[in-house]
Amino acid sequence: MATKKKDAVEATEAQAPEATETKAPKAAKAPKAKGKRAEGPWQSKRQQKFSAVDRDRAYTVAEAVKLVKANATTKFDESIDLAVNLNADPKYADQQVRGMTELPHGTGKSLRVAVFARGPKAEEAKKAGADAVGADDLMESMNAGKLDYDRVIATPDLMPLVGRLGKVLGPKGLMPNPKLGTVTMDVKKAVESAKAGSIEFRVEKAGIVQAGIGKASFTEAQLAENIKAFIDALNKAKPSGVKGIYMKKASVSSTMGPGLKLDLAAILSA
Repeated sequence: MATKKKDAVEATEAQAPEATETKAPKAAKAPKAKGKRAEGPWQSKRQQKFSAVDRDRAYTVAEAVKLVKANATTKFDESIDLAVNLNADPKYADQQVRGMTELPHGTGKSLRVAVFARGPKAEEAKKAGADAVGADDLMESMNAGKLDYDRVIATPDLMPLVGRLGKVLGPKGLMPNPKLGTVTMDVKKAVESAKAGSIEFRVEKAGIVQAGIGKASFTEAQLAENIKAFIDALNKAKPSGVKGIYMKKASVSSTMGPGLKLDLAAILSA
């Protein structure tokens, strides 16, 4: 029995190499050429957007908005944003840059506005389209965490009440300010202005000011006019402590698109 098993094992080992030799190696599949992939390196749609932009070139406003709109190809209506790098250090009191301006064509976004007012002024605010109007009740609501507002307006007599919300509204940039026109007796005008597309701007720690200046669905002319209006308002807000060149560079971009450098000199001289 042992001899028979030994002979069987030897016979199997002898046949194994032969079986291995008879197997032909599988041929590698050649990659299929599809359209532009056969002509050169393949690029995603996002990469194609970025490669279409000259990073070293300063575009005119007309050129920039045309290219930004062409690159805004997503299914949703992308926001168009403007970023300006200033020669300002906000840690110094005389280099603070803050203000508010109305864009000729609005921002394309519907702002939620809350108003602290009583009596006739509260009625004015409601008729003007304010989303929330009140006094003590509105303060309690905000203290409880309801802060889904883009602008908070108050009449001067209610500022002591609003002041209690400093730690809540301050970090979100919602604290009413008389310099910005959000502490006023003319609540009707303030609410209508906010709803029409007035925007607040403020320099960040890095010396940058950012603002939404429209939507991809805006026409090229509308976006160009909004950009010029914002740059003009920012230029007028130049603080006394800034010396030399005030605006160093600016760029415009869509939500999912690349940024395009703007020719600031041309905008300011127009």
